[in-house]
Amino acid sequence: MTVFKCTNIKKEFGERIILKDVSFHVERGDRIGIVGNNGAGKTTLANIITGALEADGGTILWHHKNIKIGYLHQSTYYSQGEFQDMIQGDKEEIREFFQTSKELGIDKIDDWDHSRLSNLSGGEKTKLAIAKIWAEKPSLLILDEPTNHMDYEGIQWLISEVEKYRGTIIVISHDRYFMDKAVNRIIEIEDGEAQCYRGNYTFYRDEKRRRYESQLHQYETQEKYKAKIESDIKQLKTWSEKGHRESTEKEGLKEGYRVRVKKKDKQVKSRIKRLEKIEVDGVEKPKEEQNIQFNFVSNDKSGNRILEGKGISKNFGDKKLFEDSSFYVKKGEKIGLLGRNGCGKTTLIKAILKECTMDEGDIYLSPATKVAYLSQDVLGLDGEKTVLEVFHFENNKKRGMLQTLLINMGFSKSMIYKKIGTLSLGERTRLKIAHMIMMENNLLILDEPTNHLDLHSREMLERTLEEYEGTIILVSHDRYLLERLCDKVLIFQENKIKRIEYSFKEYMNIKQNGEKKEDKSMEEQLMIIENRIASILGEFNLWSPGDEKYMKLDEEFKALIKAKKEINSK
Repeated sequence: MTVFKCTNIKKEFGERIILKDVSFHVERGDRIGIVGNNGAGKTTLANIITGALEADGGTILWHHKNIKIGYLHQSTYYSQGEFQDMIQGDKEEIREFFQTSKELGIDKIDDWDHSRLSNLSGGEKTKLAIAKIWAEKPSLLILDEPTNHMDYEGIQWLISEVEKYRGTIIVISHDRYFMDKAVNRIIEIEDGEAQCYRGNYTFYRDEKRRRYESQLHQYETQEKYKAKIESDIKQLKTWSEKGHRESTEKEGLKEGYRVRVKKKDKQVKSRIKRLEKIEVDGVEKPKEEQNIQFNFVSNDKSGNRILEGKGISKNFGDKKLFEDSSFYVKKGEKIGLLGRNGCGKTTLIKAILKECTMDEGDIYLSPATKVAYLSQDVLGLDGEKTVLEVFHFENNKKRGMLQTLLINMGFSKSMIYKKIGTLSLGERTRLKIAHMIMMENNLLILDEPTNHLDLHSREMLERTLEEYEGTIILVSHDRYLLERLCDKVLIFQENKIKRIEYSFKEYMNIKQNGEKKEDKSMEEQLMIIENRIASILGEFNLWSPGDEKYMKLDEEFKALIKAKKEINSK
């Protein structure tokens, strides 16, 4: 049963054409993912569907009146205080709202005061907006970046609810894992037009590539055919011109030459018509996706163990983030930093960057380690500076390298001289990544690096990070990025930071299957203990036996030996 049909939707902003010929239909029960590059018009289309924005042309035909729409905007849409009216209204909706909020990890909202409701994080805004929409029970859901700022548990909850939902869903998202699990159709907005694919995100990527290769083959075959026709025309014209000359020179044979010339002229006209038909009805050269290149260089002269946490603890006010935690990171590892929102991931990153201190314990960072940090905040750049001015490179060689890099990352030559304030969030993210590349660091700390990047840019960045030879610590809700990249995991669990000797993918499989890997866990504990014992033995040489530091080390050493014996006896 058709819910609505879009026909030839058009939308312009000033001189810029966003949507020029968008047509598709939506059936009841469809789970549609809308994809496209940043600025392609995805959110514009959603606003036209909901009536929040008027199209400049085309029609939307609704097959049923009074369809209830639930529209989840991006978290940045919601202003401070937006959620204070959520706990007022229909009692059943309020009950559903509280229940859904609790399932998403936000409890006791009715106890929150005005100040608390006016200072919500991006994740809290998204979760509360979802809870409100779910409580209203709409028949059409439109979700714009629903997994932004959501932790793993929240994303899994949303996938489960989408699977159970009986209405129609339209999703705009850059989360490939979510799009694979949640949708059964893809509509791609490209160059102002819509292309439809019957399948999830992975099917869409494979099918788009297949269509591209098929069209490219047809185009190349057509171009060879055109070249042959053009060659035939050239040859026929040569023969025709020769025939015209000979028809005037050869006495007694003029008529025969004229007949042949006439025939050649007719053949030329026929072939010209074929060419004209190809120009009108022929296969266009398919557009290849822009090849955005991120080329990280690692200038790595550090030792094998570049980072180590030793018995670290940290409280935030009355809240205990983590305590008595020890871990290490080796050179060349790609570590996923996992945990619920608010568990202390950002605090640990700040401690590594020496922007905050631990309440207890120490964090060791190898002196040869050169750290680059990509934060979620892309609005911190000076909006009045141009792209080139951000880098302060006076060396002509460096400036030349920078310009080449920016062009490879999708910046046009004219954009290099634009002010930062005119750039999109995705362009600012790419600019910050470019800055990291130019610094030649050997430890990258990436906090949601794919935020604001379109799907194609995400895939390009993913491939580059795989090839990077330095060390990476990654905080991300992009499951596909974590699965493809992370060979080890640091997880915040039960007020501890634990190192897991599995890749992210292996860890998630174990977690989902409910398997217990005690042997691996014991092996992991032994490794940490033995590494700390080795470290203490080295530190003993720095102190005299009577020193307080020596005595503390000796006490820790004895406790570690005892713990090692207990594990080995099991």
